[in-house]
Amino acid sequence: MGSVCKVASVAPVGFNGHLIEVESDMTKGLPALSIVGLGNKAIDEAKERVRSAITNSLLEYPAKRITINLAPAELPKDGTHYDLPIALALLVSSGQLRQEQVAGAVFAGELALDGRIRPISGAITIAETAKKAGFSTLYLPTANVPQARLVNGIELFGIDTLKALYLHLKQEQRLSPYIDPHSEPTDHSTPDTLLDDIYGQEQAKRALIVAASGHHNILFGGTPGAGKTMLAKTLNALLPPLSLEEQLEVTKIHSLSGNLIDSIATKRPFRSPHHTSSQIALVGGGTKPKPGEISLAHLGVLFLDEIPEYPRSVLEALRQPLEDRVITVSRVNSQAVYPADFMLVATMNPCPCGYYGDPERECSCSSSQILAYQKRLSGPLLDRIDMHIAVSRIPHTQLLDDKVSSNKQHLTAQKAIISARSIQEKRYKSSKKSNNSLSNAEVKKFITLSPVEKTFLDTAASKLKLSARSYFKVLKVARTIADIEGADHVSIPHIAEALQYRQIT
Repeated sequence: MGSVCKVASVAPVGFNGHLIEVESDMTKGLPALSIVGLGNKAIDEAKERVRSAITNSLLEYPAKRITINLAPAELPKDGTHYDLPIALALLVSSGQLRQEQVAGAVFAGELALDGRIRPISGAITIAETAKKAGFSTLYLPTANVPQARLVNGIELFGIDTLKALYLHLKQEQRLSPYIDPHSEPTDHSTPDTLLDDIYGQEQAKRALIVAASGHHNILFGGTPGAGKTMLAKTLNALLPPLSLEEQLEVTKIHSLSGNLIDSIATKRPFRSPHHTSSQIALVGGGTKPKPGEISLAHLGVLFLDEIPEYPRSVLEALRQPLEDRVITVSRVNSQAVYPADFMLVATMNPCPCGYYGDPERECSCSSSQILAYQKRLSGPLLDRIDMHIAVSRIPHTQLLDDKVSSNKQHLTAQKAIISARSIQEKRYKSSKKSNNSLSNAEVKKFITLSPVEKTFLDTAASKLKLSARSYFKVLKVARTIADIEGADHVSIPHIAEALQYRQIT
């Protein structure tokens, strides 16, 4: 009888995973361990971790020539989670375990030198792939189980040491499967900034509510200190909490990036990359493709403060994800697809000094400087931002007015946003569909205008010289305004307000 055995694991590739067979073959010859199958440096170093972990777990490390193959061999593999299946494959090949004892299950975990099992990234991807491949059992490090439990329909075992897993598989000391307490993780933290904390700016607050209700991108423009950044940071507190399905997606993407390993994401992400961030940092990539800021902001907010300060090439890379809501990172040896369904919130000054058009302070910039500054944002990128809001400074006399902070305005806005989103979910029969994500064909299907309303919109679009994309965006914003007010049909006041939000700052 041969000594070849197979242990199942998973290779995360982009947002998805591929089932991997860890094959082990043991032959006579000088003691050596070779790992083949297009593994990276971390997998090659697994030799030493596996050797020490098996020995320090008081198990026998075979003194033979051993070959480990990670199949399919043409798929690039990365990560330390192959340590555990490699160790189990060695134990089966050496006769310390039987093949049937590891069959029907998927294994993943990083081994410490003393035999402990450390948490890994991508636990949700591994659980989803194992379930889709028809496996009924998954063995993971105990710290990863809270994340993996978001995937229903697979039995989870949290393991702390290689020795404990060995005794469990030998049925000498059985481990208990994870039992879901059916408690939904919720966020009870208080937001730092609420609508009530912002003095004045009623039009900008209204625009913020509309943007949150329909998942619209928004740009605030105005002089320094007018409250643009504060308004932008309020948006995340207005958005409804993550559903269980959304928690899984957000946790999955942050787990793949290595930012979140042993807990579940309960808050919508709010990503604010610095203006010196590179294009790869923003959209994702690298020699080993990782999700970028736009994917880490998935189902949340991507905040670009002073957007003209970002390199033009970085900003232009946002054009395709803003339309498609996914980003495809292609490299010579691999391709990774990550979700990027985020709300873009940006701020900008009207000129380098910031006071162009300010009634109180004189601008010190030349006309050529102002023109060059405003041209840092291309027309195609501005066209993809649904709402452009001018934010003016608040008089000093209003800044220290006595004001009872009851959060009434913020709570009222939240109720309106939740109601509008509920209307959209019923209309589109999907919790992932919003007014902003409608295609042009869907706009014609779901947003019907009377001849009078269409004439009003056509006349305004002609005078404002709106592009075809802007024309449809006005309709989508108008549909959101109608949803906030509980109206069945889009009327002229809704269109007029939506047109008001298309004025370039």
